[in-house]
Amino acid sequence: MLQLDPQATRDALQWRDLIEALRAMFRDGCEMPVRHHHDFEVPGETNGTLLLMPAWVPGRYLGVKLATVVPGNSDRGLPAVMASYMLSDAKTGELRALVDGGELTARRTAAASALAADYLARDDARHLVIVGTGRLSVNLAAAHSTVRPLSRISVWGRNPEKAESVAQEISDTVGIFATATQDLEEAVGSADIVSAATLSETPLILGEWLPAGCHVDLVGAFKPTMRETDDAAVSRARVFVDTRAGALKEGGDIVQALASGALTEDAVEGDLFDLTRDVKAVLRDPDDITLFKSVGAALEDLAGAILAYETASEGARAASASARKLPLM
Repeated sequence: MLQLDPQATRDALQWRDLIEALRAMFRDGCEMPVRHHHDFEVPGETNGTLLLMPAWVPGRYLGVKLATVVPGNSDRGLPAVMASYMLSDAKTGELRALVDGGELTARRTAAASALAADYLARDDARHLVIVGTGRLSVNLAAAHSTVRPLSRISVWGRNPEKAESVAQEISDTVGIFATATQDLEEAVGSADIVSAATLSETPLILGEWLPAGCHVDLVGAFKPTMRETDDAAVSRARVFVDTRAGALKEGGDIVQALASGALTEDAVEGDLFDLTRDVKAVLRDPDDITLFKSVGAALEDLAGAILAYETASEGARAASASARKLPLM
């Protein structure tokens, strides 16, 4: 059995490979029961959330993620999302790997956004605006830069110092010039892609700010009570989701827009199953505003865990073979 810590998981999940693994899994499908979703009390602060997410490919692999989301962790200097992933052989039930779930979640979530952008964002998209300064922010910059020729990244957060720190990390690790901004309206007004990853319960991105041709990527707000955009943004956009079953039930930006009448279920043009299977061909007018809402799916975790396990296993075999060839001293 392999045990992959955060660094090993990161090394095994290179962006292009991960994006293509997700594309293949959405296209080919797997068994994915509805995830368990439970709130738990954290005395003196906002409730936490427990998620249990199983999925399997018959005869190949079976996996389950146990994750917690604790908003109050930001004040403790800890990631909001903590998780572990167990990957097993779907024929025998034998445990194959324990994968760091936090790193897996952060990378597969950003990769799903990049996969959607590969279908929905303009080919010449260059300016990315990131809303939020949590763990996902740097990952989103790296993933989006894999599918579009980004040359400028702006970072906005409620804490200007954190925004500065994230911008510097993006510049250093992704290799694209990034700056912090305190004027979100101005940044969005010149954006080609806006990617939001927050736990906000009130809209941060207003529809009146969105320029023609912009792609909006909504990663946070995974509960019906949360949202990152207002009704105007949703009503102005061509709307897509990661999975209809998840986003129409749990994604606050979609759920609240449906409740207000700003959006109808029929107006949700497609999900990642449709896009990867060419069920929905996106004929994009240059001025179209597109919006992608994700809430996460066990399918994504399974695809990432399989890739991590197989990549790490191949690396271990290669290292072992190389060691056997070394001359004796």
